Amino acid sequence: MNFKEAPHSFGRSSHFEKTNRRDQFVRRPRAEEVSVAMSDSETTPQVAVGGMKEVEELITKEPYKVHRVLFLHQSKNPHLYTLQKLARKNHIHVQQVEARILDSYARPNQGIVALCNEKSLLAWEDIAEEFLTAKEKDVQKIIAVGTNIEDPRNLGACIRSSLALGVDLLLIPAKGMCGITPTVARTSAGALEKLRICRPNNLEAVIAELKNAGFQIIGLDAATNTNLAGFEFEKQVLIAVGGEDQGLPPFIRKQCDAIVRIPMMPDAHSYNASVALSLGLYEISRTRI
Repeated sequence: MNFKEAPHSFGRSSHFEKTNRRDQFVRRPRAEEVSVAMSDSETTPQVAVGGMKEVEELITKEPYKVHRVLFLHQSKNPHLYTLQKLARKNHIHVQQVEARILDSYARPNQGIVALCNEKSLLAWEDIAEEFLTAKEKDVQKIIAVGTNIEDPRNLGACIRSSLALGVDLLLIPAKGMCGITPTVARTSAGALEKLRICRPNNLEAVIAELKNAGFQIIGLDAATNTNLAGFEFEKQVLIAVGGEDQGLPPFIRKQCDAIVRIPMMPDAHSYNASVALSLGLYEISRTRI
């Protein structure tokens, strides 16, 4: 479905000090010298960690805690290039930015800043068996999938509704989403700490695995004649919702057993992601809870 979100921001400050590029790689800062920046809580993760050694440790030991890694644009430092390859190997989204943006998150930073989620997400490999054997064991399971959701309040509301309506797992992609920011945590009203959230390395492949294991794959989108009301859901169901103006990504749409729409008055433009997901989950859960 088409959902309107707040425009994306990188938490830039309106005032930046001039930076001497020759001084950026003088030495690696000691741990006590690394600053933690509080960025725009509406769009960015709370904790921003700067410094090559510190970020490398995060990527290596807690990759699912890291939402995104920012690198200095056109840096000639070979170690930054090595860290970029390490981040991509761990399926962490990377982005090239100007020095002033890095400085707005954390100083000193040595040309690299890691933006961290409010909690570490789950690896699919650690929980896959529980869901892939659900059909065989005749166990009810509901999986929600959220994609292209950039408004943290929208994501927080999705998390809150998912917990309330019996979702066993929320799947989100490795990129194209806002991080698990303080605003997400606040909007979830405590649900963030209770709901299991997984960021698979390859969301398309995981959905294919679940489909092969017997899960019914349902997409929510306005571009269909199949109505949500009265639709028959199976015991093991995955329901996916898109965000922004993009709707469901093609890689999800092509795997859906059905695309269903939510009734809506002609004058209304669309539902946002959290409302659409809540209505879809209610229709699934009203006879289960």
